[in-house]
Amino acid sequence: MNEDFRRHAQEWFERGRHDIETAQLIYDQRGHTDSIAYHIQQAIERFLKGYLVLHGKRPPWIHELDTLLHQAAALDPTLLVFIDVCEKASRYYFEDRYPPGPVVQYEYDEIKADLDKARELMGRIQPLSGA
Repeated sequence: MNEDFRRHAQEWFERGRHDIETAQLIYDQRGHTDSIAYHIQQAIERFLKGYLVLHGKRPPWIHELDTLLHQAAALDPTLLVFIDVCEKASRYYFEDRYPPGPVVQYEYDEIKADLDKARELMGRIQPLSGA
């Protein structure tokens, strides 16, 4: 595996770990669930992009996690089991991030399930990356 690809991918993964840790900290403090949701989306996006980079693919400048997941699944089809959380987390980014409309607050149980699923996806990608 190309060492430059591996190093660049690790940079994506590190940022993704920061996002998931931030989401967990906000959750543990019973903070704003819209902020937790944003960091969940970012963590998944960064791990998927890192996975693509690791395999010599240039990740597109997009935030649609289902599209990124399908590109990663071309390398490992078992990743498609995460389509639901990717579609939901994409909505977090697009539908809930910008006005107009009130700030969306999610139920803590719902956001915890998404946080756990994001960690599961990240845990699946990390061994596949050889990192």
